[in-house]
Amino acid sequence: SALFSSLLAWVKYAADPLTQLPDITFWTMGGLQQMGWAALAWSAPVALASLACLLAARWRINILGLDDEASRALGARPEFERAALLAVATAGVAAMTAACGIVSWVGLVVPHAARMLVGPDARRSLPASMALGAVFALACDGIARTILPGELPLGILTSIAGASLFALLLASRRTAV
Repeated sequence: SALFSSLLAWVKYAADPLTQLPDITFWTMGGLQQMGWAALAWSAPVALASLACLLAARWRINILGLDDEASRALGARPEFERAALLAVATAGVAAMTAACGIVSWVGLVVPHAARMLVGPDARRSLPASMALGAVFALACDGIARTILPGELPLGILTSIAGASLFALLLASRRTAV
């Protein structure tokens, strides 16, 4: 985190303060305000292909959640399949991050909430996580657009809500154990 923060600071330092720096600053705060048809045209195909691949492989994710010996016994190649699924997920996240900026905590909090709602089976928790993530992001965006006279960047609101929800999840786990 410190390495990439320093690299981002270097990019900001080298940027033109009148034209590039404001764009970089707003990108780091994340938001849907810059999303238009042009950005959607190049980001949506990558993101949708990523989602389709992950949905198609969701039953394999259950197998890959086992230890390597058990995964191999069930016919999986765990190192290869984990790397492939990670690459597919990374491509989808990278495409949307490039288009919308950094919108933190959605990918960390929402899957845990989905597992709490539907259980750990990826055949149910992965689609639930996708749907819940979309609802969470859109709800936060709606609040961000209405809470102040100007639009609050989405990344700020998802960080506040996500960190709060994460703290609640941790607290509920401690009391339940």
